Amino acid sequence: MCNTTSGGGIAYVTGTADLAKREKRQRLRMGTVSCRQGQHARAAALHEQGGNIQGPWVRGWKSLWSGVGTTRSGLEELWGLLGHQCQHQKPLEPAPPLIEKPLSEWPVPQIINLFLPEFPIRPLRGQQQLKILGLVAKGSFGTVFKVLDCDRKAICAVKVVPKVKVLQRDILRQCKEEVSIQRQINHPFVHGLGDSWQGKRHLFIMCSYCSTDLYSLWSAVGCFAEASIRLFAAELVLVLCYLHDLGIIHRDVKMENILLDKRGHLKLTDFGLSRHLPQGARAYTICGTLQYMAPEVLSGGPYNHAADWWSLGVLLFSLATGKFPVAAERDHVAMLASVTRYGSEIPASLNQGLSLLLHELLCQNPLQRLRHLHHFQVHPFFRGVVFDPELLQKQPVNFVMETQATQPSPSESMLFKDFDYNLESYLVHSSPA
Repeated sequence: MCNTTSGGGIAYVTGTADLAKREKRQRLRMGTVSCRQGQHARAAALHEQGGNIQGPWVRGWKSLWSGVGTTRSGLEELWGLLGHQCQHQKPLEPAPPLIEKPLSEWPVPQIINLFLPEFPIRPLRGQQQLKILGLVAKGSFGTVFKVLDCDRKAICAVKVVPKVKVLQRDILRQCKEEVSIQRQINHPFVHGLGDSWQGKRHLFIMCSYCSTDLYSLWSAVGCFAEASIRLFAAELVLVLCYLHDLGIIHRDVKMENILLDKRGHLKLTDFGLSRHLPQGARAYTICGTLQYMAPEVLSGGPYNHAADWWSLGVLLFSLATGKFPVAAERDHVAMLASVTRYGSEIPASLNQGLSLLLHELLCQNPLQRLRHLHHFQVHPFFRGVVFDPELLQKQPVNFVMETQATQPSPSESMLFKDFDYNLESYLVHSSPA
């Protein structure tokens, strides 16, 4: 349920009692409903109408709210509820006149203020410099576009999330933390944040564009060569150690969330399920992708950063064997049963060092899992590997570059006058690139 606040925004409350209290406080702060619309004259009109506020004042506020992008259906329900309640109340008493403030000095509407400061407001002119080149992916929370930034002449990826969906699914904190974490991170193997902003209807998260993800490559190639697995594993070890040192747990390490740059090196992306988790703290939320979830996550916790190392073990097992260690189940309960029965069945054909690494990552007991950088630096599988991002990046991954060269470019191209408003019509007619 929603209710107007004294700041002129939208606040979400849990019941009619709270609604009535907030309405009473609103009248006390504003004097009466009529104070900004002609004081005594409006108060007299309200007396004639028996206290019903469904008059020109309300229509004026409806017009203002529609201008800042609040959904019409929510407002109609809001005003209908307030009008119904006011019919059963005594007429409002006239208040002494107040000095009218210009609109620019009024508080920011709640539908905008809710997403600040992680999603600042951008002028329409800046949005007009974005040209959609194609659709990259559609997810449950948002859509990712391939976009040309005409001003900088750079190709980017823009994740678009409808504000209505954020509020309906109660993921506001999650969206804001995603941006907050990405602003904090600066690592060569992390897909860094370029920009974030809000329009009237959507939230936007912009990053650099990568044409290939690890899952697509794995689906096309199958089993990876041991040298490639070693390189990818070293890069992911550096990333996870970096995040954990910052007190960040990713919680969704999987092939789909690993992009490949033009030289074939990794970029960990999608921090939508990540959160700040200080060393020694515990989490309890069951989240992530079932086949990658550690047993302590599937069971509802407590768990910590060690859960990310289990996910890395699942990923490396899949790259080495062409299949997941445990088949996907319908829900986390069934998945937990399968994972618990799993007995580290590593194929005998794998290199001894790689087999040992998988055993130590896919360990049921999180306290016994590999987790510190120095454990990997001295591990037999990484013999001869220098864990330095700059040195690792100097060696191109040729088979990745060859695969990227054969991918067709999307043919769609569209420049919107209003990037925020025209997205719905585009999504209806678009198809994955």
